[in-house]
Amino acid sequence: MRGEDPDGPDEELRHANRFGGTGGDVVQARDVQGGVHFHGYVPAFAVTPRQLPGGVRGFVNRHAELARLDDIAADHREPSVSAVAVITGTAGVGKTSLALHWAHGARQRFSAGELYVNLRGYDPGPPATPEQVLDRFLRDLGVPTAAIPAGLEDRASLYRSILADRRMLIVLDNAASASQVRPLLPGTPGSLVLVTSRSRLSGLVAREGAYRLGVGMLLEADAVALLRAVTTGYRGEDQPHELRELAGLCARLPLALRIAAERAASRPLMMLGELIADLRDESALWNALSAEDDEETDAVRTVFAWSYRALPEQEARLFRFLGVHPGNDFSLPAAAAVVGITPAQARQQLDVLVGAHLMEQSAPGRYRFHDLLRAYAVDQLHHLESGDARIEALRRVLGWYLHTADAAQLVLSPFDGYPLDQRVPADVAPLAFDGYEPAYRWYQTESVNLVAATRIAAAAGLHSTAWRLSAVLRGIYMHQNAFDDWVVTARVGVDAAAQAGDRPGEAEALESLGKAYFQSLRLYEAEEAHRAALVIRREIGDRFGEAVSVNALGLLGLRHRRLDEAESRFEQSTAIFRELGDRRWVALLQANLAEAHCELAEYEAAVSGLGVALGVFRDLGDRSCEGNALFLLSWARRELGRTGDARASIDEALTIASEEENPVWQAHWLVELAKVQRTAGQPGEALNSYQRAASIQRKLGDRSREAAALDGTGEAYQELGRFAEAANFHRQAAATHRQFGDRWQLAVALHHLAMALDRTDASEQARAHREEALVLLEAFDDPKAVSLARRVSEGLRTP
Repeated sequence: MRGEDPDGPDEELRHANRFGGTGGDVVQARDVQGGVHFHGYVPAFAVTPRQLPGGVRGFVNRHAELARLDDIAADHREPSVSAVAVITGTAGVGKTSLALHWAHGARQRFSAGELYVNLRGYDPGPPATPEQVLDRFLRDLGVPTAAIPAGLEDRASLYRSILADRRMLIVLDNAASASQVRPLLPGTPGSLVLVTSRSRLSGLVAREGAYRLGVGMLLEADAVALLRAVTTGYRGEDQPHELRELAGLCARLPLALRIAAERAASRPLMMLGELIADLRDESALWNALSAEDDEETDAVRTVFAWSYRALPEQEARLFRFLGVHPGNDFSLPAAAAVVGITPAQARQQLDVLVGAHLMEQSAPGRYRFHDLLRAYAVDQLHHLESGDARIEALRRVLGWYLHTADAAQLVLSPFDGYPLDQRVPADVAPLAFDGYEPAYRWYQTESVNLVAATRIAAAAGLHSTAWRLSAVLRGIYMHQNAFDDWVVTARVGVDAAAQAGDRPGEAEALESLGKAYFQSLRLYEAEEAHRAALVIRREIGDRFGEAVSVNALGLLGLRHRRLDEAESRFEQSTAIFRELGDRRWVALLQANLAEAHCELAEYEAAVSGLGVALGVFRDLGDRSCEGNALFLLSWARRELGRTGDARASIDEALTIASEEENPVWQAHWLVELAKVQRTAGQPGEALNSYQRAASIQRKLGDRSREAAALDGTGEAYQELGRFAEAANFHRQAAATHRQFGDRWQLAVALHHLAMALDRTDASEQARAHREEALVLLEAFDDPKAVSLARRVSEGLRTP
C-alpha cells in the first residue's frame, strides 16, 4: 500500500545489517522446544550521548560557584528526585560558561553521558517546547522515531523510564520558565540537571527542591584576569589601572569583557588608553539613546557597538544581515545566502566575526549567535537597512532552505516528493547531495531551522515560500515519522496559502497535513484534511490532485476497515490516473486495490491486478512499491493454496528489503513469510520468522505490527501443541491492540486467545474473550469479518 507511508526507516537500524539483531535474538527452529520469550517495548539505551558544547578559553575564578556545584552533586540525598541546580543571573554574566566549565570537569561522574539543549528562552523566535526537546532527547537516547509518543505526558514518562537508575548529566541552557523545564527533569535520583536562566525560576525551587545558584558580575580582580587571559601574547604589559577601567566599562560581565579584550588583542600597537577613550565615547552615545536600560545592559550593548563599529564594512554588513536568519545556529552556505556571496567569501568574513567574539564557531562549517548579539544584529539591521533590503535578504536565505530541502527530498524520497516549481533566487547556491547519508545528515542538523524558516516565511508575508516549504518537507518527514515538525509546518502552510488566496497551494498543504495525521494515527483529523483538499481540487479542476486525494481517502477506508468504500475510492482514483496517462500512479492504485481485494477475500482479483503493477514498478526502479506488490502477491497466492508461488514471491520481496537495508519492509514482510511457512506445515520455521519480525518491530517502535507478529507467534505455538505459551503471546497482542483502539485486530487476537485457552482447561476465560470478540465484530460486515464472527459463535456453542 502506498500514497501514505506508515513507517520511516530508523537511522540506527539502516546500517550494519541490523535486521536480525545478534545471533542470540534469533530463535532457530531446532530450539523451539526450549521456549521463546518476548516482552513489550523496552527502550534500548543504544547510545551514550556526549553532547556538551566546548567550554570557553580563559575561564577565570568562579571558585565559590564551582565548589557549590560540587557540593550539590555530592550532597544531594533526596531519594525520589534528581538534583537540579538553577544557575541564574543577568544576560552576559557567564551562566552558560560556568555550567559548561563545571560540566566538562564533572562528566566522568555520569556514566550514562550528557544531554544538552538550548531552550532558546530569550531568542527573538519562539522558545523550544518541552515536546520538541523530549522528542530530540528520546532520539538521542536510542528510541526509534516510531516509538516516540505523540503527547507531552507520554514522552515525559518514557524519558523518565529510560533515565531511571542511570547517572546522566543534563544541561538545560537558557530556560524561560519553570514550566518549560519541569517535563525535562528525571524522576529518580542519580542524575543531575543544570539549568541556566535569567529568571529566578522560583517554581522549580519551591516544587522540585531545586538549588538556586546566583551568578553576579566578576570581582574586579577576576575581570582584569579575564582581560589578561585573552590578550596575553598579543599585547605588551598594559597598565593595571587601565585594565581596571576597561573592566568597569564592561560592567565586569564576561561576554562584554571577552569582546573588549579581543578588540584590544587585535590592535597590539594601540595604547589601551585610546581604546578606553573610544569605548567611553561609545558609552556616552549609547546612554543618550537608551537611558531606560539598566547599567549591565548598557555596558553590554556599548561593548557590542564599540566592537561592531570597528568591523570592516563587509563584515559589519554580514553581521547585521545574519539577524534575518531563522535561527541562532547556521551553516556557512546559509550565511553566504543571506547576503548573496560565495561560501569562500562568507568564511573569510565569519572568521573576522569569530575573532571579534561577535560570533562563535560551534562545529566545522557551523556558527552561532549569542542571543544578545543576535538581538543587537537585528537592531542594527532595522536602523541601517531599508525594508526592501531586509526582505530581499530573507527571500535569499529562505530560498536557500527551500531549494536545499528540495534537493534533500529528491534523494530521501525520490518517488514521493513534491515537484517544486519555484526558481532559485539570484545569488543563491543551494546544496546538492550525492547520496542518502549527506542528505539525511543535513536534514537532521537543520531540522529546527527548517521549522523556523517555514514560520518566518509566513510571518513575513512570503506565503508562497511558506506553503512550498511545507510541501517539500513532506517528502522528508513522511519517511522519518517527524510528526511534530510535520504537523506544525503543514498547518503553517495551510494558513499561508489560504491568506494568499492560493487554492492549489492550500490543497497541497492540506494533503501534507492529512498525511501527517494519517501516519501518526490521528485518522479522523486525517480524513478531515484530505476531504478539504479534495473539495478544493475539484473546484479548481485539478484532476491529478483530485485523484491523489481520493486515493488518500481510500487508504483511510482501508485503515478503518470500510472495505467497500476503500475499493470504490481506489477504482475512482485509478480511472482518473488512466485518463491522465500516469502509469506509476495507476500501478500504485492497482496495488492498493489488491490489498482491498485481499481483505475482501477476492484473491484472484488481487493476483490479476498485481501482475501489471509489478512490471511497472520494475521498469521504474521503484523498489519500495515492487516489494510491496510481491508481499501482496504472496498473500493472495497463499490464500489460493499456491504455497510454492507464494514462497517465491515473499522471498523476492525480502531480498529487496535486504538489498535496500530497509528493516521496516523486512519486519513487515517477515510476518507474511511466517504465514507461508505455517501453510507449508513448518511451524518451527514460522516461529523463527515471527520472532525476527517482532524483534525488528520492537527496535523500530512499531508496537501495532509487533503485536501482529506476537499474535502469529501464538498461532505457531498452537500448531506445535504448546497452548499455554501460545495464550501468553495472544494476551500480549490483544493488550497492545486494545491500547491502540484497533477493534479488528483485537477481535482476531481474542479469537486466537480463546482457541488456546480451550486447550488449557480455561473455558470460562475463553468464553469471556469470545463474547468480547463478537461485540467488536458487530462493527464489520465484510466476508472475513462475517466468517470470523461465525467461528467465534460456534466456539461459544461448543461445550
